[in-house]
Amino acid sequence: MAFKKIALSNHPSGPLDEDTDRILREGARTCRRWAVTMTTLAGSGHPAGSLSSMEMYLMVYAFSDVTPDNACGFDRDFVVVSHGHTSPGAYAALAWLGFFTPEEAVAHFRQVGSPFQGHVERELPGIDWGTGNLGQGLSAAVGFALAQKARGHDGHVYVLMGDGEQVKGQLAESRRIAVKEGLSSVTALVDLNGIQISGSTQSVMAADIEALWSADGWKVLSCNGHDLQAIFDALQEARESDRPTVILCRTLMGKGVSFMEGIADYHGKAAAGDLFLQAMTELGGNGQWLEELRELRKGSRPEGRHLTSYPIYLEMGEPRTYGPEKKTDNRSAFGAALADVGGLNCGVSGRTPLLVFDCDLAGSVKVDAFASRCPQTFVETGIQEHATATVAGAASTAGVISLWADFGVFGLAEVYNQQRLNDINGTNLKLALTHVGLDVGEDGKTHQCIDYIGLLRNTFGWKLVVPADPNQTDRATRWALANWGNICLSMGRSKLPVLADEDGNPLFSGDYRFRYGAVDVVRHGKDVTLLACGHMVHRALQARELLAQEGLSARVCHAATPLHIDDGDLLVAAETGAVVTVEDHNVNSGLGSIVATRLLQLGRPVAFRSLGVTRYGDSGPSDEVFTAMGLSDAHIARAVLDLLR
Repeated sequence: MAFKKIALSNHPSGPLDEDTDRILREGARTCRRWAVTMTTLAGSGHPAGSLSSMEMYLMVYAFSDVTPDNACGFDRDFVVVSHGHTSPGAYAALAWLGFFTPEEAVAHFRQVGSPFQGHVERELPGIDWGTGNLGQGLSAAVGFALAQKARGHDGHVYVLMGDGEQVKGQLAESRRIAVKEGLSSVTALVDLNGIQISGSTQSVMAADIEALWSADGWKVLSCNGHDLQAIFDALQEARESDRPTVILCRTLMGKGVSFMEGIADYHGKAAAGDLFLQAMTELGGNGQWLEELRELRKGSRPEGRHLTSYPIYLEMGEPRTYGPEKKTDNRSAFGAALADVGGLNCGVSGRTPLLVFDCDLAGSVKVDAFASRCPQTFVETGIQEHATATVAGAASTAGVISLWADFGVFGLAEVYNQQRLNDINGTNLKLALTHVGLDVGEDGKTHQCIDYIGLLRNTFGWKLVVPADPNQTDRATRWALANWGNICLSMGRSKLPVLADEDGNPLFSGDYRFRYGAVDVVRHGKDVTLLACGHMVHRALQARELLAQEGLSARVCHAATPLHIDDGDLLVAAETGAVVTVEDHNVNSGLGSIVATRLLQLGRPVAFRSLGVTRYGDSGPSDEVFTAMGLSDAHIARAVLDLLR
């Protein structure tokens, strides 16, 4: 029978009564049986850490305001499991508390098509963040707390962690952000069992865990991690604290199963045969249930919850139109549009909060105007990109819109794993990357982000927009804020001419509406198509003039969304029978490879050439760097002539 959660979630004062304490102790023993059985049935998993964390799991889920009824909403507490490999412990505790049946969890653990995956995922109610890559959970908790704060809700956020992950740098970043932002609503619990895969935590990588948290300004509590009353008391004290709190829970790896206790080997090893039967006996059960579960495992898989987007209530305002008389950089157009939207919505009742994150580059990435207009929802995290990527992503799943602006090499290349996890978790992050490609010029090869298309191409949910000029940037920015999903806007640094039609009017103005997937026809032509990406369309236009001197008519098109190009638009662009792609990106993994592959798949062979970055760039003025890399207008024209003659 599931425990009546209300006995703890209303946070009674004083000690646990005898009945509650007894029920919880019996529940912990029951959950240990389920956790061990899960891993035995699957033949893999992490039983010992699940057993050491069991009281932590039961007390946090029982204590917090997270129930089967409210788990899909926002006005509640949030729980993050950072050491996601201890999923058997999490699943067992949630099953005991009635989130799903224990038969579902135990029978279908680590089975293809089941939501009870080897590491915790959001497909299950009660699991608010999919983890497994250690060191991520605290960042997610900080993101949830910031979302709660922006929404004006006083919910608490709990994060359960292992001791082996405490040496990771991302945790230190997250601790500092939590303190700086005054997030007293965050409570972390660390399972101090002293063992990780390779042995003791002290022998693998010694660290003074208490000192690390204390130095970053957290309140530090400690307790016996198997004493339910002690954990309850610590949770009460943390809930009343005026700063973030960590509870260091001293535990025993493999608690309750004698041959697992204190043994590193069972960090990731299931008990089998007679050892499984011994474990069941020691935990007050027997092994008969195992065969019933084997049969159940052969049946249909349970369905997890279906995560859905939530409505976005923002006033987007009217787009700005930039005239052709003056060059403007795309990043400034992005910043102006963002500030416009912020000014229309910040503090307005009924609007979705918009959180904007910065890593010490506000003036360069142009979010400083938003910061001035909306200081309450501007979050400065310092030079701490790994945590910020996860913080912003997690916040975007908790009732707010998150936007993070950074240089391309920092916001994507440096934190690719975090952005991959945002994709896995189905976040709603708006990522504004500036200073992408060779356009960074003088900053040199370490700062020239020439792989952003390829990196996002490896994901399955991210969308990418590479606008061609300030007018398209403005409209793409407003579109990204209004639409659900992970959307990346990528921009260079330099000021650009405004694209005009053949009558001299701004191309992306008037009735123009940004459409994801569209190929923009900038100039018509019949002999060859120059299909460019982003600011390279300007060089393609210059190359068109050079080709005209050779008697060739070049069609110039712009692919603003290189990851997803409309098939119909692509076929129209390729009607000339010859295509040259032009991009400020690694030629092997960007626009050219995408277009070539898709044209072949569509059965539309054309004469084809791809131009892009073929080595790490030099340091110098952008135009000189492009020339040195073979990407000037003259180089583009020469490539067309070589292709056609």
